[in-house]
Amino acid sequence: MAIPNQTHSDAFVFFGASGDLAFKQIFPALLGLVRDEGLDIPIIGVARTQWSLDEFKKRAEESVKTHGGDIKSDAFKKLLSLLHYVSGDYADPKVFAQLRKELGDAKCPLHYLAIPPFLFSEVAGQLAQSGCAENARLVVEKPFGRDRESADELSQILDKYFSEKNIFRIDHYLGKEPVQNILYTRFANSIFEPLWNRNYVRSIQITMAENFGVQDRGSFYDSAGAIRDVLQNHMLQILASLTMDPPTGQEHEALRDRKASLLKSVRPLDANHIVRGQYKGYQGVPGVKPGSTVETYAAAKLYIDSWRWEGVPIFIRTGKCLPVSVAEAVVEFKRPPRETFGEIKAIGCGHMRFRIQPDVAIALGTRVKVPGDRMIGDDVELVLTRQPGVDRPPYQRLLGDAMEGIADLFTREDIVDAEWRIVGPILDNVTPVYSYDQGTWGPSEADQLFGADGRWLNPSPK
Repeated sequence: MAIPNQTHSDAFVFFGASGDLAFKQIFPALLGLVRDEGLDIPIIGVARTQWSLDEFKKRAEESVKTHGGDIKSDAFKKLLSLLHYVSGDYADPKVFAQLRKELGDAKCPLHYLAIPPFLFSEVAGQLAQSGCAENARLVVEKPFGRDRESADELSQILDKYFSEKNIFRIDHYLGKEPVQNILYTRFANSIFEPLWNRNYVRSIQITMAENFGVQDRGSFYDSAGAIRDVLQNHMLQILASLTMDPPTGQEHEALRDRKASLLKSVRPLDANHIVRGQYKGYQGVPGVKPGSTVETYAAAKLYIDSWRWEGVPIFIRTGKCLPVSVAEAVVEFKRPPRETFGEIKAIGCGHMRFRIQPDVAIALGTRVKVPGDRMIGDDVELVLTRQPGVDRPPYQRLLGDAMEGIADLFTREDIVDAEWRIVGPILDNVTPVYSYDQGTWGPSEADQLFGADGRWLNPSPK
């Protein structure tokens, strides 16, 4: 049964409560919700780790201290008073009977599965059998499958026990303030809409770069790679925010309807439009299989089969051990149809740049006259706004929305399917993996995606 959007969850349950995600993200987010939004509901951790409630509270304290929270604050003391803990194997019905007891009078709990996807079926089934799934919401952490087929199987499993309206597929990137700022800037300012189409846009580039390697995540990363880990989800979500049509009406689903429509119109990738790379030294990382062909870099050229974007190339790339850690998108405008001032040298086009991290910026690139007698110009950039990269943490925003039943910033089943449809033809070893030096912008083969006309626009550190 679907839950009305105005119904607030009256208990929060998170499975995998002893894991890294809980330590790094969930405890700090819960503290923020208590401090900033007055969260006052039972918070029940469930994990296999045999802890007492005091030990669980100690884990929460260590998490908050590590991430800069104040353990002496009234908010933290309140958080501790809300905590409950249930330990045991997820296959044991007694664990869920105890969970039902801890839920008490709760009528609309929110269950967060911060556990590997292969456990989703077991836990969802046990929640249903114990009565914990009735009138409940469910948050699941990515990855949502490894390909289109497995994602569909996962959805079918969850749909057995929960309505699609009550399933919240969390992608923390959607909770970032700068990502939401893309949509706001586009649709709150009428001056941009007339230019936001094939008539004026020459190309779009999206870059998500990290200047570090896989670190201690070798085993996980070697089972995923850059396409599954970042390109299929985060980058396609940014692409959708940049290119979707404005939402219509007041329904909560309006935004996701437009996003789904856009992603369904993106042409599936093929081997001629993807370049994979692997930084030198990756195969020496603990957990990486000898001779691994998993990519740590991926660059792609995409097209949208729609009236608005027909023929406009979209270049996206992501990678590890690149020169800087940065994420930004650049919408590059076409040159005027006639070079009035006879400037025949290769010069840049006007552009609009959205900086997503580490800082937040929106900038407009244009060409202005250089002082002097001659009618020649130079490319300059007008920074419209710049803010430090400090805002409400994504998990705090997203968990708060899920408790309210607000699904705008969560990924819907048909959106996940559309994303896997796009990348499906180029998964795994369809194309070769090119080696690249650490600290460079990836393999030179990625330049060939542009042909003779165009180049990568490398973001600056600032």
